[in-house]
Amino acid sequence: MAKHVTLYLDPVLRRSAENGDHNFFAHLVAVLRDRGHGVDFADQGDLGRGPGTRAITHMVPPPPGGLCVRRVYHYPFWAIEPSAERWSWHVAKSDYSAAIVPESDATAFYARWQKRLFNDAPQQASRKGLIYVPLQGRIREKRSFQSCTPVDMIRHTLQSDRTRRVVAGLHPKEAYTQADLITLDALAAAHPRLRIVMGQMEPLLQSCDYVVTMNSAAAFNAMFFGKPSVLFGQIDFHHICLKATPEDLTAFDRIAGHAPDFARYVYWFWQMNSVNAGHPTVRESIGAALDRAGW
Repeated sequence: MAKHVTLYLDPVLRRSAENGDHNFFAHLVAVLRDRGHGVDFADQGDLGRGPGTRAITHMVPPPPGGLCVRRVYHYPFWAIEPSAERWSWHVAKSDYSAAIVPESDATAFYARWQKRLFNDAPQQASRKGLIYVPLQGRIREKRSFQSCTPVDMIRHTLQSDRTRRVVAGLHPKEAYTQADLITLDALAAAHPRLRIVMGQMEPLLQSCDYVVTMNSAAAFNAMFFGKPSVLFGQIDFHHICLKATPEDLTAFDRIAGHAPDFARYVYWFWQMNSVNAGHPTVRESIGAALDRAGW
């Protein structure tokens, strides 16, 4: 039986979606209405205060029975999932095989997105003997999806690879405490190979040998530069990355020679397992995601 659906969005996004100006939400609303659902919009801050309708949230955890929509790193790719946690999504739990991906389609798709996202930078990529460690927030805390604290991840990197320089990049949109910065400065003072910078993702992806991170989107972007990654946390794009924990650091022995087919993986991950809001099959993809979620 069809039910009423409320989309809970931040005010700017809500205005765009209500006016029909947002491509993805226009398609989502059309599919919901085609299936007989009534659709309303509300501010994200009102989540839980409105009537007991089916809820769709943006980026934040949905209530029981609801769904979360979230951009899959870059527009126009989206996910529609029962959870806001990327490592719980269907793609994270799916088995990946390069053999099921059409090579010619993947090659053209990958080249197009390299150019669209980073212009000519991927074609000028090199390996200059450094490890790029993109940091996120709460660097002295071990969260549920992490195998250690981000600071300990840096320590394990320095101990596991004793020849390469290590550049840890602070996230420009994160708020770091004075204690965070003091901890990093002390670590850099104790390890001359370690440098702390703000941002600089693109030039570091261009010049690094490989990436080490918890689950930063920078590791996904590294694929467009042909650079492999070591992950200390859970994420949706884990399939062709190497995994490490404080108890198992053998990924560092293998990472320098790790060369998966990035083009096929990006095509599988984006075109075959997300909603491409710019593709003619967008509404079929939305319908499939709703079906998979039990809607």
